[in-house]
Amino acid sequence: MSVISAPSEQPAMTLDIGMLGYRFMGKAHANALDRLPMFFPEAPAVNKDVLVGRDEDALADAADQFGFDRTATDWRAIVDEVDVFYNLGPNHVHAEPSIAALEAGTPTFCEKPLAPTLDTAEEMAEAAADADVPAGAAFNYRFVPAIQYAKGLIDDGTLGEIHHFRGQYLQDWLVDSDAPWSWRNDAEMAGSGALGDLGSHTIDLARFLLGDTAGEITDVSGHLQTFTEERPVEGSDETRQVTVDDAYSAQLSFDSGAMGTLEASRVANGHKNAHTIEIEGSKGAIKFDLERLNELQVLTEGDRGFQQVLITDEDDPYVDHWWPPGHVIGWEHTFVHENYEFLSAVADGRQQEPSFADGLAAQRVLDAIEQSDDRGERVSL
Repeated sequence: MSVISAPSEQPAMTLDIGMLGYRFMGKAHANALDRLPMFFPEAPAVNKDVLVGRDEDALADAADQFGFDRTATDWRAIVDEVDVFYNLGPNHVHAEPSIAALEAGTPTFCEKPLAPTLDTAEEMAEAAADADVPAGAAFNYRFVPAIQYAKGLIDDGTLGEIHHFRGQYLQDWLVDSDAPWSWRNDAEMAGSGALGDLGSHTIDLARFLLGDTAGEITDVSGHLQTFTEERPVEGSDETRQVTVDDAYSAQLSFDSGAMGTLEASRVANGHKNAHTIEIEGSKGAIKFDLERLNELQVLTEGDRGFQQVLITDEDDPYVDHWWPPGHVIGWEHTFVHENYEFLSAVADGRQQEPSFADGLAAQRVLDAIEQSDDRGERVSL
């Protein structure tokens, strides 16, 4: 679990990109690809070759907006034509196209969670291992400069022996019971609700930040809750059943004996995208809030209280590519960093973390939390 890779000087090459999905994540990654030449000139050049989707009119509009050369309505026709395949579709569309791309020898990048179920995630990770090409999982919060800075503090022993990990991810976009039903409310398509959608990010950060010090997560106790049982179907008088959780909480243990507390909700009134991480050790502690992502609260041995550190200096992770100190960056910049690392790995022919193996590791924890809730007992990994 390295902090920042050091890509070699990239060869003169242009990577043709095929991208499945053109809504929220499609826009975020297309924007990131556009930012790379100006701010990360050492990254490999890319050509936005083909955008894939089902609605031909909406697809054409998105391709024009994002700057793709062409469109396709069948991913099967393009996975072996492009140099890199991005799978940014809904969770239930992750497996088949990604496995096909990997079997064709095409480096593949897939949104999180890796799959709706653990069995499917295992199939995807196995395909990635067999393909021996870069296979990236989209945990973009690893690439927040403050998170990278925190990783350095933990690894160099500044916090001492880790005792606690505390991760919350709170949103309120479903607090209104009349908010319309979507695929994210369906277990067949999404796998889970707040657990997979938000919890996968927190679990990955726990593994990334503490994997080299506290080790892996060993056992969990979980609780899931659905508050709204059905939601209206947009544009009709019908309703559809909600078959996933609105919120979850979990207690967990690490190899070292450190303990963790996780929580996420999509019905947490007043919270828009509040992803907070707190880690306490024998010598110090850190606190991070995604809604203030340029800052890190740091307590070191001998301090009376936390100090607010602005992570915008030139020698802070990734910041030398952006603006002078104090000129902050935002959420969208994490995708630029993520794409820089993944595409550099593709150009170098090496694996880049987070990989499908990391996606699978997070999925195992998600599955254990669901099992714990179903069985009413603590579950070992």
